[in-house]
Amino acid sequence: MAAVPRLGARDKGVQVGAGFFYDQLPVGMKFHTMGRTITETDLVAFCNLTWMLEEGFVNIQPDRQHTIKGRFVPGMLVYTFAEGLMVPTMQFTGQAFLHNEMDHTGPTVVGDTIHVEVEITENRRTSRGNRGLVRSINRVVNQRDEVVLTYKPLRMMSGSPEVKNSAGRK
Repeated sequence: MAAVPRLGARDKGVQVGAGFFYDQLPVGMKFHTMGRTITETDLVAFCNLTWMLEEGFVNIQPDRQHTIKGRFVPGMLVYTFAEGLMVPTMQFTGQAFLHNEMDHTGPTVVGDTIHVEVEITENRRTSRGNRGLVRSINRVVNQRDEVVLTYKPLRMMSGSPEVKNSAGRK
């Protein structure tokens, strides 16, 4: 069996896929994520994983009709998918999820495609280290341009490597 070649120490160039540093997110900045269609498989897997077995989520022929048309999904599924869509914006730079306010404003059903529209509302440096606190308002929007969830997370995020703290240390 041939040996696997090893490359050793080298310049690999700039790493792609890293998220924003806190100092790259000024108040007022807006961006949006890619979209994600919610499938029947997503609904079943989420309900099984969380034991969220409310009849409306697991019974396609309930004894009583629901007011929501279609195969509706738990609001927490929508929230967790929204956070998943946000991962590329904080990959390697997110340090802590500190607080959240959340308001579900409309139903989401199997087949809906959601994305997240983000506006930075607060950005401040922490008292120690090269990091900052970033608050945003995140609106989860479906393919009909309806806002189905609004949430306001507060995150601690790393600062750019070039930014030094008040003591002159990186």
